[in-house]
Order: sequence, then structure tokens, then C-alpha cells
Amino acid sequence: MSLAMAGTKKPNPIDIHVGGRVRLRRMMLGMSQEKLGEQLGITFQQIQKYEKGTNRIGASRLQNIAAVLSVPVGFFFDGAPGPGEIAAPDSKSGSYVVDFLSSSEGLQLNRAFVRISDARVRRRVVDLVRALAGDMTDA
Repeated sequence: MSLAMAGTKKPNPIDIHVGGRVRLRRMMLGMSQEKLGEQLGITFQQIQKYEKGTNRIGASRLQNIAAVLSVPVGFFFDGAPGPGEIAAPDSKSGSYVVDFLSSSEGLQLNRAFVRISDARVRRRVVDLVRALAGDMTDA
């Protein structure tokens, strides 16, 4: 059975990572997929495919995306999986942070949390979230 057969080829971990970073930055800016697509001259469906890693982003397109999102191209590769991790795409090394910040709730929580100036209140918020999650270990 060939890898090229429909439905059997999995996205490359680097493509998934880069797409996740595009999504993260877009959401940090409060920009919709539609708006990003308009600025790039492509459909929001194409943006979805890029963000999922289903479609690989070419170099010139990545440079355009970086310009629209006001980040250097290197931003999209920060924390990218290394050679050992590429062999094991199920590895979750640090992707939970990107997953969290890529969610609407995570982004809202992060924006609100950084506006809390009192360190004791921030600590209590962390304690509350940990208690709700059932994680009472001290990290």
C-alpha cells in the first residue's frame, strides 16, 4: 500500500507546528481566518488547511503571512520538533502551550491573567484553576 494513497498520508510534524503557530499569532491579534485569507488573496478554507498542517506553506507564502501577522518568519519555527520528535509525531513536547493559547478560552484567560497586577491574586487564580482541574501538585 502506497503512502500516496488518499487518506493514508499524515501531515508532517513541522507543517503541523508551523500551522499551529500561524493560528496562535492570528488569534493573538484577534484576526479571523477570513480576514487573513483576504489579506493574502486566498480563501479561509486554505488558511484552515495551513493551520491544521494539511497543506504545506511555501516559503513566499510564509513570508507574506509573517508580514500580515507582524512577526519574523522565525516565529513560526519557535519550539518546532527536532529530528527525534519528527520520527515520533505523537510526541506532545510543549504543544499543550500552543494548543492552550490557540483556543478561544485559553487566549481570553491569558489576556485577563496578565492584566492582574497583584501577584497574590495571580497565585490564587492558579490555585483555583488547579483545584478545579484536580491537580494539587506544586509545580
